[in-house]
Amino acid sequence: MRIREDYRTLSGPEKAAIFMLALGEEYTARIFEHMDDEEILEISQIMANLGKIDATVVERLFVDFAEQMSSANTLVGSHESTERLLAKAGMSSDKIENIMEEIRGPAGRTMWEKLTNVNEEILSNFLQKEYPQTVAVVMSKISTDHAARVLALLPDNFALEVIHRMLRMETVQRDVLDDVERTLRTEFMSNLARTSRQDSHEVMANIFNNFDRSAEQGFMDMLEKTAPESAEKIRSLMFTFEDLQKLDPQSVQTLIRACDKEKMPPALKGATEKLRDLFFSNMSERAAKIMKEDMSAMGPVRLKDVEETQQYIVGVAKDLEARGEITIATGAEEDELIY
Repeated sequence: MRIREDYRTLSGPEKAAIFMLALGEEYTARIFEHMDDEEILEISQIMANLGKIDATVVERLFVDFAEQMSSANTLVGSHESTERLLAKAGMSSDKIENIMEEIRGPAGRTMWEKLTNVNEEILSNFLQKEYPQTVAVVMSKISTDHAARVLALLPDNFALEVIHRMLRMETVQRDVLDDVERTLRTEFMSNLARTSRQDSHEVMANIFNNFDRSAEQGFMDMLEKTAPESAEKIRSLMFTFEDLQKLDPQSVQTLIRACDKEKMPPALKGATEKLRDLFFSNMSERAAKIMKEDMSAMGPVRLKDVEETQQYIVGVAKDLEARGEITIATGAEEDELIY
């Protein structure tokens, strides 16, 4: 039996296999409980073919592990650090992406547990494009309270058809379930996981959106001197009050209904004439007249109050977009509206 004597030749999965063997059966069994079948198979195959491991290799492995654990006062687990660890373990890019999509997606061990943790509005928007029989299978597998919320959001005729299918449905065959799971995984879950992935510039743009105007400008000025490309990218990703001009009329009306009416006058008083006209044109004539009168009666308004109320309206717009109630165009071709 061959003897592994050179630590440097070991791959990531081989190191994991040796580490688990050295831990003993009891602890290895506990680790296996947290792995899926493919991971267990891969590690087991490596274990079976390792041969004899030199004691110095095992010692070096534990020393490296201890050093990595103690190199910082704390451990920071994140999607990014996990992805880097999987890459260093020698996994293919496709497998890493599949694992990361599972992690970024909704929590749950099975597909149906994951679906139960998906917002009902997001799930209903996806399912109403599927066949009623497919939706009936999904409704029969997720929790009953979640199914009730999803069904209530589907178009009435479509929901009724789904209910009829569920009433006539007997035991679902395994191959049908497999087909539905495959559809959900490839067409829904993977897209849902990808949309939740943000790069560092997107995260920073959201942080900049929440600065007050002076802090935002100060940090942006400094960043332009030290990292001009990053500054430009952050600026392009930021969403400002003036970007509300990109809303279509229906979205503006939805936004107006959702906002605290007392916040509107100071916010619009500090807006451009073009943006004020967009809001006024999507109010009733009487509501627009009252709003203009309120703005006139306010007199001078502090810049801080204008910024706070505008930021409030931007926050409402972002929440509405996240729920799929409005669309904020980015200027990309796919956002172009066809009438």
